[in-house]
This record gives sequence, structure tokens and C-alpha cells, in this order.
Amino acid sequence: MTTEIVLDKTDLKILQVLQENGRLSNVELSERVALSPSPCLRRLKQLEDNGVIQQYAALLSPTALGLGLQVIIRVTTNKTAEARAEFSEAVQTWSEVLSCLALTGEADYLLHAFFTDMNAFSHFIMNVLLAQTCVLDAKSSFVLKEIKNTTALPLNHLS
Repeated sequence: MTTEIVLDKTDLKILQVLQENGRLSNVELSERVALSPSPCLRRLKQLEDNGVIQQYAALLSPTALGLGLQVIIRVTTNKTAEARAEFSEAVQTWSEVLSCLALTGEADYLLHAFFTDMNAFSHFIMNVLLAQTCVLDAKSSFVLKEIKNTTALPLNHLS
């Protein structure tokens, strides 16, 4: 049974402000959402406890860290439960892969990954990904330019 969480305008404002800057102190956050610090902290704690706020993280610059090759990889696997389990377990160990999505359609999975260069990418494809017995095929696309990249979820449907 899932409990529906009711968010009011103040909760939504807190979420929007935190998505823009998760490092704000409670005092700064309370000023931005027009609440005093104690009620703001209480609401923030409730949002965390209810799982609306899952975690806080620092977003790093891939290029500043020498990860200039961004790749989208479409993976096709065997269609068995064992293959899905094997692939799901393996992908958890690949630090190059930031996200893995199970898909409908032509490919079974979509990987978003970063590499230092073509040699690192080639090693990953040949010695890691295609070494999985469940993987039948992998097709890659290299990101030429990021047009939009955000971690902020849309909240306008909740207001």
C-alpha cells in the first residue's frame, strides 16, 4: 500500500530551491521560502523522512576530471530472467556507467557512461560489456554536445 504524500506550495518551493542549490544552510533556505528556520527545518526533515528527498550529492564536472568521452550505449541481451539478473548485477560494478535503464523497444538497456578516451571506451566494450555471456549486441553513440543536462525534476504538475 502506497501512501500519497501531500505537498503544499511551501513544500514545493523548498524542493525547487534545493534542486537549484542543495548546499544552502537552513537559514538561507528558510529566507528563500519565506519561513522561519524552525518550521523550515521541520518541513525539510519531513520531506527527507517521507522519501521525497532521497539524497544530497555534489555534481562533478566530467571534463575537469578528464572524462571527456560521453557515450550512450544501447545493449541487447538474452531474453531470459537469468540474463536480466546477470546483467543487472554486472552493471552495478561498472563505475564508468552512471545510469542503466531497462527499455521497451529494440534495445533492452540504455547505458550512459563516461570515459577518459577512445582506448578506455574500447577496453570497456571489448573486455567488460561484450564479455558478459548474456549480452548479444551493443550499439554506441558518442555525445557531441550537451544541449540540456539537469538533475532537477519538474514540479509544476504538483502545484
